[in-house]
Amino acid sequence: MSDQPPVFKDTIAAQATPSGKGGIGVIRLSGDKVKVICRAITGSLPKPRFASFTNFLDEDNSVIDKGLVIYFVKPASFTGEHVLELHGHGGPVVMGMLLDRCVQLGARIAAPGEFTERAFLNNKIDLSQAEAIADLIDSISRTAAKSAVRSLEGEFSGLVEALTEKVTLLRMYVEAAIDFPEEEIDFLGDEKVKGMLDSIIAEFDEVTKRATQGALLREGVSLVLAGRPNAGKSSLMNMLTGKDLSIVTEIAGTTRDIIDDYIHLDGLPLRLIDTAGLRTAGDVIEIEGVRRAQNEIKNADRVLLIVDCFSNKGEIKRKVDELLGEVPSEIPVTVVLNKIDLYPDWRKEVDDIPDNWVPVSAKTGEGVSYLKEHLKQALGYVVVEEGTFIARARHLDALARAKGSVETGRQRLIIENAGELLAEELKLCQQALGEITGIVTSDDLLGRIFSSFCIGK
Repeated sequence: MSDQPPVFKDTIAAQATPSGKGGIGVIRLSGDKVKVICRAITGSLPKPRFASFTNFLDEDNSVIDKGLVIYFVKPASFTGEHVLELHGHGGPVVMGMLLDRCVQLGARIAAPGEFTERAFLNNKIDLSQAEAIADLIDSISRTAAKSAVRSLEGEFSGLVEALTEKVTLLRMYVEAAIDFPEEEIDFLGDEKVKGMLDSIIAEFDEVTKRATQGALLREGVSLVLAGRPNAGKSSLMNMLTGKDLSIVTEIAGTTRDIIDDYIHLDGLPLRLIDTAGLRTAGDVIEIEGVRRAQNEIKNADRVLLIVDCFSNKGEIKRKVDELLGEVPSEIPVTVVLNKIDLYPDWRKEVDDIPDNWVPVSAKTGEGVSYLKEHLKQALGYVVVEEGTFIARARHLDALARAKGSVETGRQRLIIENAGELLAEELKLCQQALGEITGIVTSDDLLGRIFSSFCIGK
């Protein structure tokens, strides 16, 4: 972000509440024409930051609606500009009339995310806080919502800024040592620099660990249930969701289409996807179902490969290997041995049970709780609600690049005693960290981030 905020010449307006019918609807405006528009619509300029009940007037002074008006004086507002909120009745017609009146008075319709973008560009929030606003709105679990609030309050930004400060101080120290080579003391050769580098790397590990949890909360995880027909995929789907979503019969190939639903695993959103049984299909509909199943497998974060250990007595390992060959090697897999209630002696076939094999009975529920614990461990999810903040994939990428620069610089110092190269790597680290908060950014990145917001936010 720049030291001097930009000056926007136009005033923007949008409905800040969802479209459709509702008890209350809010029109939000931001910009220098707010005072003129407010006087024209309400007949006066209310006391800042106080809600006043008034009539909302049309061009001919007829009443459009009655409601509350709240006026915020710059820079003490969300966007850093004059802001006006008109709280009326939430009908699409009355909201449309009120918005049309604002446009008639000189405002223009805001683009998606433009209010938040102005808040960022006017130095009211940094980029990670701006993203946290959208993440709070889009939260699909209570834990994700609470984590988004922590990011909005600046917890993630504070950690990034603390890391940046340590990197900056070290870079200053290194560059000072380079600039004064006549000093008798070898500042770069002592253990102080190495110790500072090791401390920074350790701090990167901690921040990245917490950010990874935040990314899991935001993005969720897609789990595809795959396997042969009648392996028990639909039964497991119903058991995990607690709903009667998938048809369960003894007839093979009942599931023809994709069935999905969300569950929360201690706050972690999981999208469960039930698919058609993998086999050589006999009719057009099942062929399409198998094709869709294979496509979901390719795009999954993890595959739950369901194997019917009862029907495959004596050849469980061979059947597992056969099914694993139908899953892309880069996709993580959990092998779920189902129907252990019908075949309690299955362990005699497997001497050393792999860590990613989980025995269950989708019918009785045996082993399902262990499956959930296995999934949390496999996905790297730790239930630590306090201190968790929301994060995005781009944040993890920036952290990885920043840490990589520090590690590369450390190697250059130890192996080559190259202080200049260490200083350059620390500079690259600062730039990568700056991408998270928006100190270093591009117009293209801003466009992609804010265009994903809803209009009016």
